[in-house]
Amino acid sequence: MEDDAPVIYGLEFQARALTPQTAETDAIRFLVGTQSLRYDNQIHIIDFDDENNIINKNVLLHQVGEIWHISTSPADKGVLATCYNKTSDTKVMTCAAVWRMPKELESGSHESPDDSSSNTQTLELLCHLDNTAHGNMACVMWEPMGDGKKIISLADNNILLWDLEESSAKAVLSSSAALEGKGQLKFTSGRWSPHHNCTQIATANDTAVRGWDTRSMRQIYCIENAHGQLVRDLDFNPNKQYYLASCGDDCKVKFWDTRNVTEPVKTLEEHSHWVWNVRYNHSHDQLILTGSSDSRVILSNMVSISSEPFGHMVDDDELSDQEDQHQEEKIKEPLQDSVIATYEEHEDSVYAVEWSSADPWLFASLSYDGRLVINRVPRALKYHILL
Repeated sequence: MEDDAPVIYGLEFQARALTPQTAETDAIRFLVGTQSLRYDNQIHIIDFDDENNIINKNVLLHQVGEIWHISTSPADKGVLATCYNKTSDTKVMTCAAVWRMPKELESGSHESPDDSSSNTQTLELLCHLDNTAHGNMACVMWEPMGDGKKIISLADNNILLWDLEESSAKAVLSSSAALEGKGQLKFTSGRWSPHHNCTQIATANDTAVRGWDTRSMRQIYCIENAHGQLVRDLDFNPNKQYYLASCGDDCKVKFWDTRNVTEPVKTLEEHSHWVWNVRYNHSHDQLILTGSSDSRVILSNMVSISSEPFGHMVDDDELSDQEDQHQEEKIKEPLQDSVIATYEEHEDSVYAVEWSSADPWLFASLSYDGRLVINRVPRALKYHILL
């Protein structure tokens, strides 16, 4: 029985890092990283059993520090990367490392763990992305379509491209680029484009969004004042290669065509505080998720700039003449953009929203107080898109 009601899971620690397990396309699984100053930090592996509407969890110890960012290999279910705080000689550094989870936890299963196996396990360190020379790590991005061997990390004003070798136990820096100029030269986030044979990434720093070619490590476009304040997050449209979404502290979500960066194609102004996250649905690119410090998650239907702006095209043979004429008139009218739903299950800043890799109609959101909420796209809309 499919139910639209949210499922809520509470962690005992604060948390702001969330990711789907990208390589897991059968079971619905998310990873959450905690931020505790006093206790060992943890990664919670959340398996959602959608038939029974329940959550099964496993906990992995992450003893090196508070987790600021977490991402998973697109090719290997057992491998993930974290950015975390490390204190050495009264200085706090944000470092990054690649880990492997225990073999038996690699793939999502719906069996509830029995008591004997629910002891907390630890992660195996594969390698550090040694950035001591480059500054504090903001995020780690895996090559989206790759074999899990290429990673980009953003550290202060540096873009670092790594090759993972020998079963990911060694990271070799293969190329890098540095942001030069005036102002606050620190990256806040970045996304690797799934298009152009994965040769492009986009980065956010201060109020600017920049595109880079990973082969030459040169800048290919720059949206100078993409937002009125700090840009927090970016995402690429999975189906339209030049389309990019950005969000930031000006409470706005903007959509860009990177071939013409003077003006956004569309702007959404639905949040009343900083927007931390924007995510395109992987299968239906009109569905956009955003999360904000206003404690809300908003699901928008941005049909006009999606890959099917005029709705689902109907086969000509199926229509009579009269219907045909009517259909043609309808086809000329692009569908309207709208907010589908506003989710208010959180009471604290929503730092992360993510779509499931296994179920395109399901998503998770995480607020700083450690509350993870799993929600579904409303059924009526789902059928409207599918039928």
